[in-house]
Amino acid sequence: MQASKIEHIGIAVKDLDKSISLYEEMLGYECYKVEEVKDQKVRTAFFKIGETKLELLEATDPSSPIARFIEKRGEGMHHLAFAVSNIEERLMNMEKKGINLIDKKARKGADDLNIAFLHPGSTSGVLIELCENKNKK
Repeated sequence: MQASKIEHIGIAVKDLDKSISLYEEMLGYECYKVEEVKDQKVRTAFFKIGETKLELLEATDPSSPIARFIEKRGEGMHHLAFAVSNIEERLMNMEKKGINLIDKKARKGADDLNIAFLHPGSTSGVLIELCENKNKK
């Protein structure tokens, strides 16, 4: 996959505003961005810690993947995201290697990223997100 870094760690939360306050207090960093991604039915908040970000995710609809995740597993780590270049090529290579893709094509994600998810059934039970900065190729 040739990931350049861990882009972010996604954490599913029930109450984004409450969680932002908790993480600001706990980490000593301010949230730098809150954003709604309507097609994914989620509100996100980002913290930058060194080269890596934390992404808090709150469902905006009971049918969203985050709402279903919290219903089944409770709040907690949702996914691990890696920064990659040439995301479309990476997806084709992953599929050729037998990795089950949730997204066969990249789509717009939060924080100005193109994203695609790999199925946890193919990645030792961890939901993996590939991210490519749309402004840096």
